[in-house]
Amino acid sequence: MPKSRSAPRLADVAARAGVSIATASRSLAGREGVSEAVAAHVREVALGMGYVANVHARTLAGGATSTVGLIVHEIGDPYFAEIASGVIDVAAQRGLTVQICHSARDPRTELHQIRTLIAHRTDAIVVAGSGYTEPELQAESNAVLTAFQETGGRVAVIGRHHLTADAVRPDNEAAGAAVTAHLLALGHRRIGVLAGPAVLTTVADRIAGVAAALEAHGMTLDDVPVLHTDFTRNGGHAGTEQLLAEHPDLTALIALNDAMAIGVLSELRSRGVPVPGRISVAGVDDVAVAADLAPSLTTVRLPMTEMGEMALTMALKPPTARRRRKNTGHELIVRDSTGPAPA
Repeated sequence: MPKSRSAPRLADVAARAGVSIATASRSLAGREGVSEAVAAHVREVALGMGYVANVHARTLAGGATSTVGLIVHEIGDPYFAEIASGVIDVAAQRGLTVQICHSARDPRTELHQIRTLIAHRTDAIVVAGSGYTEPELQAESNAVLTAFQETGGRVAVIGRHHLTADAVRPDNEAAGAAVTAHLLALGHRRIGVLAGPAVLTTVADRIAGVAAALEAHGMTLDDVPVLHTDFTRNGGHAGTEQLLAEHPDLTALIALNDAMAIGVLSELRSRGVPVPGRISVAGVDDVAVAADLAPSLTTVRLPMTEMGEMALTMALKPPTARRRRKNTGHELIVRDSTGPAPA
């Protein structure tokens, strides 16, 4: 592990920002009692000086720390719950405690959580969940995480394009292509796509896979309706209602994650629409409950638990000159929710 550079102290940040040490501490920890304007000024000064709270650069490999941080978009989403399970398993083997934070896909909330974990002297941070197609939305997070790593902290990310750290890369584009190719092979051409917010790179990657599969069959993305809505069960529920109102001839629906697919199945069930006799439904992720739904869900398996394990394992290793990259692979799992297109 590289030697820690000479790091500025909290007192140095306070002096340059023109505030007391107590105010500087509260500002960087995100605690109450400081106006947002003052806190933002202190954070800007700290970032410019390269200050992070974890200046001791304690090495994880030597067992001198006991806490790692995990930031997820939505802990209630089975995708993130399974990732968290993998992180917790590895942490338990190493005698570490995991502090889990929930960002709700808000880059400002995520930045606050990163700063809070660092202020609490967390030595390793795993950031899980889609990044943003616009790099500037996470530029400040990237700067803070980079400074954290330069002073001895360790970081690994899952599904992020624009954060400078070791990375686990879900096979999102190939997953989108696989599920689309499956439905096309069954004869479906009137396919609707339920996607999460367009600002998320996971959504963009999975849609790119859908487009590639369509092109292989002489179609384009313009030939299918794509609806961007919440990346949740409720988003799938409401999205299905809207797509069927606008395109009643659809014979198949692709949900770009299984949480949305569960909402799709719920909405179709409430309407008495036979699945897959009238409409086939497919998702992406293969969360644990997918096999237990009625009908069981055709989906593309991404190894979520293993992704969490890989990410924390990388974060616990000494840094290397080049960032580590691990691709996950994928597997199409065909179950009862898809069938041949109606005649």
